[in-house]
Amino acid sequence: MTVSSRGAVVAARGFLAASSAAGIKASGSPDLALIVSERDAVCAGVFTTNRVKAAPVLWSERIVRNGRTVRAVLINSGNANACTGSAGRSAVRRSAESLAHALAVDVEEILVASTGVIGVPIPLDRLLGAIPGLVGDLKPTASHGGQAAKAILTTDTRVKEHVAVARVGTRTFWVGGMAKGAGMIHPAMATLLGVITTDAPLGRAQARRLLRNAVIPTFNAISVDGDTSTNDCVLLLANGAAGGRIPPGSTAESRVADALMEVSAALARMVAADGEGARKLIEVTVRGARSSSEARKIARVIASSSLVKAAVHGGDPNWGRIFAAAGRAGVPMRLEHMELRIGGHLVARGGTGVSGREGKAAGHLQKKRIALDLSVGRGDGQATALGCDLSAEYVSINAEYRT
Repeated sequence: MTVSSRGAVVAARGFLAASSAAGIKASGSPDLALIVSERDAVCAGVFTTNRVKAAPVLWSERIVRNGRTVRAVLINSGNANACTGSAGRSAVRRSAESLAHALAVDVEEILVASTGVIGVPIPLDRLLGAIPGLVGDLKPTASHGGQAAKAILTTDTRVKEHVAVARVGTRTFWVGGMAKGAGMIHPAMATLLGVITTDAPLGRAQARRLLRNAVIPTFNAISVDGDTSTNDCVLLLANGAAGGRIPPGSTAESRVADALMEVSAALARMVAADGEGARKLIEVTVRGARSSSEARKIARVIASSSLVKAAVHGGDPNWGRIFAAAGRAGVPMRLEHMELRIGGHLVARGGTGVSGREGKAAGHLQKKRIALDLSVGRGDGQATALGCDLSAEYVSINAEYRT
């Protein structure tokens, strides 16, 4: 079944969205998004493991940890509300209180997320002033969902949305999500900002397990620049509007898990492809490790290597950089057992280059999607990580980010 991803975050039954320009961004662009469930929703979340956590992360992490059902997620862009002390924490509480009052729900049912510049006080009066209009404009339309996905962007060049459908007999469960992220991407537990919604009737433990299983090979397997943010957060809201129940271990749970994995993978791929200044998506597959976790560790190091990224950007099949990156992943391996293919072309084997193959590999590196396939000859473990090339534009964007 082919479905449009426009407004994906409200594709599931019982979800509404709205957005506005609150004046948080100096450009006047939309910078505030609201996602609301019309009924109590089970919530799971994964958050940054950076020890420097933004105020909204601390707020939402606590609510998710306490196991409360939730009704809304309020997201602002243009200001991270990170490293802002007690004023930042107060701003989160006051915005949650204002939204809870407008929605006639408990303040502990409100999740908050922020993205943007670190260390700058958030213009709270502007944010609070926008909430009544935001609530008044809530709708379940694809247009409203799409505008919400646009309002959370910062240096992104495109909106990131995806929908998947899980069918079990005559029952249909919808899973949809939106995300933002282009820089400061190197996940640890989560990455960027993401909100995924579903009308599937998941229990709290189910939602937590399915989200974590989906995050590990998707959101947690991408890298743009090696920096883990203070604000990383991926949330899953399951409101059960589809009715019935989904027993753990059932076919229905497996189908919903597959749909959640599809949405997570699609959003993660969009983030990697939209890396700041990026021209090429890099897909690193590592095979022959002792376990999938070992393979993932190697793949992530290669995908995040500045030298590998720069070589890909320049179209240089410098396989030695890839071997060197793999060797510092902290995973035991022997050089003589390693093989590397670039775009399917074998360029190195047994610790040395294969004559006459670099020309074809260089041709592959001119494409928009780059495949690096490394075998380390230790077992059956396999994993894939996603990254992007490193361009001069990345430096320019981040050198001028606050100026």
